[in-house]
Amino acid sequence: MSWTRRLVLALTVVLAALAAALLTAPVAQAHEERPVTFPDGSGSVPKLRTGEPDLLVCKTDRAAFERRISGYPAALKARNLTLYERCARSGYRHLQQAVDAVDRPGLTIAILPGLYEEEPSLPPPTGACATLKAPQSALGYQILSYEQQRQCPHNQNLVAILGKKNLQIEGTGASRLDVVIDAKYRKLNALRADGSDGVYFRNFTAQRTTFNSLYVLAADGFVIDDVLTRWNDEYGFLTFASDHGLYKNCESYGNGDSGIYPGSASNINDGRGYDVPRYSIEITGCRSHHNMVGYSGTAGDSVWVHDNEFDHNMGGASMDSAFPGHPGLPQNHAKFERNLIHDNNQNYYPYVADGTCARPPVERGYEQGVVCPQISMPPGTGIITAGGNWNLYEDNWIYGHQRSAFFLSAVPAFIRGESAWDKQTDTSHRNRYAGNHLGVDRAGTARPNRSDVWWDGQGSGNCWQSDTGAATPGALPACGPNRGDVSGNTDRLIGEPVKLAQLLVCADYNVQARRLPTGCDWYGSRGLQRVETQLALGGALVLALAGLALWWRRLRDSRLAGAATLLGLAGLALDVAGSTLALTPTAVPALALLLTGAWWTLLGLALRPRRPVLAWTTVTLGALTLLDAFDKAILMIPGIPVSPAWLRLLLGVVWVLWAVVAAGGRGPGSPEQAPAAAPRTGAVPAHGEGTA
Repeated sequence: MSWTRRLVLALTVVLAALAAALLTAPVAQAHEERPVTFPDGSGSVPKLRTGEPDLLVCKTDRAAFERRISGYPAALKARNLTLYERCARSGYRHLQQAVDAVDRPGLTIAILPGLYEEEPSLPPPTGACATLKAPQSALGYQILSYEQQRQCPHNQNLVAILGKKNLQIEGTGASRLDVVIDAKYRKLNALRADGSDGVYFRNFTAQRTTFNSLYVLAADGFVIDDVLTRWNDEYGFLTFASDHGLYKNCESYGNGDSGIYPGSASNINDGRGYDVPRYSIEITGCRSHHNMVGYSGTAGDSVWVHDNEFDHNMGGASMDSAFPGHPGLPQNHAKFERNLIHDNNQNYYPYVADGTCARPPVERGYEQGVVCPQISMPPGTGIITAGGNWNLYEDNWIYGHQRSAFFLSAVPAFIRGESAWDKQTDTSHRNRYAGNHLGVDRAGTARPNRSDVWWDGQGSGNCWQSDTGAATPGALPACGPNRGDVSGNTDRLIGEPVKLAQLLVCADYNVQARRLPTGCDWYGSRGLQRVETQLALGGALVLALAGLALWWRRLRDSRLAGAATLLGLAGLALDVAGSTLALTPTAVPALALLLTGAWWTLLGLALRPRRPVLAWTTVTLGALTLLDAFDKAILMIPGIPVSPAWLRLLLGVVWVLWAVVAAGGRGPGSPEQAPAAAPRTGAVPAHGEGTA
């Protein structure tokens, strides 16, 4: 086999392996629930009732109770003493007992200061409840129907609130830490309110579960008011398929997914533009910190998030269309304004790598700051939008991030289980980032983000404020003064190829299997370990070998081709160097493209007399590369469905194969293969040559 055929075969194998790796990236798993539909929207946000409670819950240790309330203000202390006397006579010792006693809508349960471990609910299921038949989630728990939840309320829940209407549950302490509901890592949920319209939670702490502290499902009307959740495998607060919801003055930390998760919020604004009549869920006055992510919402539709603080997580806030089984996909119409989103640079992946997260939850050390991240995400990011539309991010303070303030990428519909071709590019459209305070805190102190924008390039109608700093791409569509005004709008069907490869590689994460993707800087890969650098280096080597072979075999007598080849080698070297600086956007990648484009253009001109078709193909490749440099550094070119990078990549593959064949073949053009000069007719014989 000739060296030409070997090289062609090797290139084919490399390209096939790359394609296979990209196409077989796994789909991530997240919260899974029984099929539910949205409420009809006829409900309303419940109001706090301030009268005397109908039902009381307290413990029997009076001395411990009195110690707990000893420092209260006089009026609050007296009220708690009065309630305790009543509770000792006719109250309940466990919250679940009081919930079970609710026999009509509109009742209030008051929980007196104490630690509530709900001992009757803690044991594992027995009898028929131990043998329920139900689908298994990817995370190992059963996906129970509503009827099965009623039949066996404590298979998964410490406190089960099923179908109770307009129920209010509140602690009577001076702070939310005075009433603690503790699942001791023995239940999926500390409190589950399922189909309970109008439920109101206030002034207590819920903690230590293998999934959620406080879970509200399929409710038309709920309030979470001054509640703390902490130390859970997944979520602090999870609300799902609900409407007319309000989170206020809440706090959450130490959670393996997010502190606050309004997933599949009622999709009331689907089909609308930026102006909407109302939002289905409002979140205000909350702080979510030291979680994997402060806020997240798969299908977090029509959520108004304002005046909160998301800090010291791996990521500040995230909304996505990346997980199947969530009604309301693709995600749309979230509105973030006046939030403090800062210093979200924690990295909890080492706890997965060293085996800490493989231990039983009670042994992991959540109370000492351990967090076991459940999904893949880029640490050091302010707001992540993975496949969302019509979202507004305005007047937020976003600073101190080691990766990026804003992260926007598309999610094709097959990831969420939809195969229709017309839906595959239906995400990452019309997201507006305007009027935010980037890289500075409220005191005016400079707290820069390493970059302000990371965008894969897909979508239409996305825009950013004009004062964004370092960004990739370097030129972004700009927001006009009115919502919907975009200067330099682009409409692309697919993101940049290198960024797409990075996203697909980074998705190969599994906390249960302790699998952290190699090649992804989210998990600590640096230098040649990173997939971007590996692709750049592999591509540079292939192009350099093909280009040098073509120059040496066909063009080494051309000064123009020699100078062009030097430019090309410099451009390829800069491309590899620039790929190592991906966290800090610089002009190096654009300069690399500029030099590489000049190489191909000049090389093509040198080839014209010898191989005209290959020559013009090479010039075209050079022009596409220069266009790619312009697109990335100066202005994203409107009116084209794909980035010039894709055209450059596809034509580059053809060019490499063609260049290798041209370099290995025989024919005119090689200096050493030029035909010998024929003797001139009638020439005088040299001395010593005679005639007969």
